[in-house]
Amino acid sequence: MTTKRLIVPEELSGERVDVVVARMADVSRSTVRAAIDAGEVMIGGTVVKPSERVESGAEIVAVIKAALPRIEPDDGVPFEVLHEDASLLVVDKPAGVVVHKGAGATGPTLVNGLLARYPDIEGVGQEGRWGIVHRLDRDTSGLLVVARSADAYGALVGMIKRRSITRRYLSLVTGSFSNATGTIEAPIGRDPRNRTRMTTVADGREATTHYRRLASWPELSRTLLSVHLDTGRTHQIRVHMQAIEHPIVGDRSYGRAGGRGDPGRPWLHARQLVFSHPIDDVEIDVTSPLPKDLSDSVGSLGSPDAGTASDVDGTPL
Repeated sequence: MTTKRLIVPEELSGERVDVVVARMADVSRSTVRAAIDAGEVMIGGTVVKPSERVESGAEIVAVIKAALPRIEPDDGVPFEVLHEDASLLVVDKPAGVVVHKGAGATGPTLVNGLLARYPDIEGVGQEGRWGIVHRLDRDTSGLLVVARSADAYGALVGMIKRRSITRRYLSLVTGSFSNATGTIEAPIGRDPRNRTRMTTVADGREATTHYRRLASWPELSRTLLSVHLDTGRTHQIRVHMQAIEHPIVGDRSYGRAGGRGDPGRPWLHARQLVFSHPIDDVEIDVTSPLPKDLSDSVGSLGSPDAGTASDVDGTPL
């Protein structure tokens, strides 16, 4: 029997408490339901109901009878470190690497790899996701910020919640855009017909996505976008692009596989992170080079009919 203190991350804000505890503690929902029925899951000293919704930043105290497996270091997990100091890391994650253990996730994760190189992150943040303050989907490549100290972790979580970390992505989507820029504002929640997917729903969590057209291939029905997030909902860019009928190329869950430029995974790359260092306030501005699979897929389209295949900062892809 173990008592867990869980701080709800932004990505699980608005979810049911039994779902949140099951995912964060890596146990079954039936185990969590048994703990709730026994009065052993509380927020602010009050016993919760299974269907109660929780907000990011809330502290859940749960007595879990199932033992959590220890997170073992694994030096075989691939990732690059593009910024490193005593308080934090900015990590470049390749596609195919899961950030941390969760429902349905098997095999080594980024957290296992981080523990092998930076054992000091153990104990920072949430158990099972040491140092992690935000995440990327398994098949999304690019940048993540990782905390190395408790002070940095608390500050970075607050910055994510206040939307003071700029996150820019590159994405190749289907179709053409008549407008050079746009904003998508549509709340996101679980798809009631498929709980593993997200969708736009009236009672979902607020979500805002901005995009800028970088290059287009109208005859091939392809457009390269720079995407800037205000919020960080699960699968946000993928869901929002599907909602405006421009699904991401290669996205088998929210679009359609195959066709020109399909790299075999969603064409989505977390390109740039810009934020003030949580300890000394110095600006951190890190850009990730485009992975070869995405670079090759853009190259296969030929020269664009409009725009240039470069990021918003003018860096060639």
